[in-house]
Amino acid sequence: MTARVLEWALGELKRGQRVVLASVLMTSGSVPGKTGARLAMSEDTSHWVGTVGGAGLEKRVLMRCQELLKQPNHSPIAEVVTYGLNKGAKGYEVTPLDSLCGGRVTVSLELMMPMPHVYIMGGGHCGQAIASAMDVLGWHYSVHDTRPEFASEELYPGAVARSSAELDDLFRAMDGASLEHYSDVLLLGHDWSEDQDRLLGLLHCATNAGLELDGQQGPRIGVIGSRSKWQSFQATCEQQGISRALLDQVRCPIGLNIGAASPEEIAVAVVAQIMADFKGINPDDPNWRTQS
Repeated sequence: MTARVLEWALGELKRGQRVVLASVLMTSGSVPGKTGARLAMSEDTSHWVGTVGGAGLEKRVLMRCQELLKQPNHSPIAEVVTYGLNKGAKGYEVTPLDSLCGGRVTVSLELMMPMPHVYIMGGGHCGQAIASAMDVLGWHYSVHDTRPEFASEELYPGAVARSSAELDDLFRAMDGASLEHYSDVLLLGHDWSEDQDRLLGLLHCATNAGLELDGQQGPRIGVIGSRSKWQSFQATCEQQGISRALLDQVRCPIGLNIGAASPEEIAVAVVAQIMADFKGINPDDPNWRTQS
């Protein structure tokens, strides 16, 4: 049971879903679940796997899992709760349940966050530097470049997937579900026209699937380049029927403003921006250091 629950939880995290893992730490007296019993619930709170013993205890634990998953906080959360399986249980250290078992169960609840999965579209110097930074952080990334030598296993040994498909073929196979797989998509192409075609393909896919580009209901999209480049891209996209509201969600230029110039410095700026989004931090907020 434990292996199945953990495998399922890891699979949900890999899909980009937040997961709450509930584990029975210790018990005393008559209880429905034994030490080591586990259940896990994913962000789609109608799905869970495992059990902590059933009855009123499990109902209360499932309710708490749902509450944790609904919280907007982007940081992991962990708590330990002791339930008294008697509606008359008293004491600040025990949460009473309407039960006649009479025992006690201590349960840990851990809200686990999926790591970002970044789609690097353009495998040149900046893409390689960003991938190296994500290797250190343990993040997931995939890479695409129409030049096979820039999407190779040699350059990107840690990539989840590598592709050198032509853009028409790439976007013909892409739908909303495959786009939602990524937390961020970075357009880092060597050719501005290729990046423009990538952007059009991504935005058409998002429009057809009804996705937002907020990292929750669809990936955040960022484009490397100047503001003049972005103005040209905007005009072309609007001519192709892309809404201005959707375009306003795209970031260009990408990365925090730290004066980055080299590929390695750009990687620091871009990865820091993704991390801030991932943790729900606004770097422009002067009080961010005091946020919990």
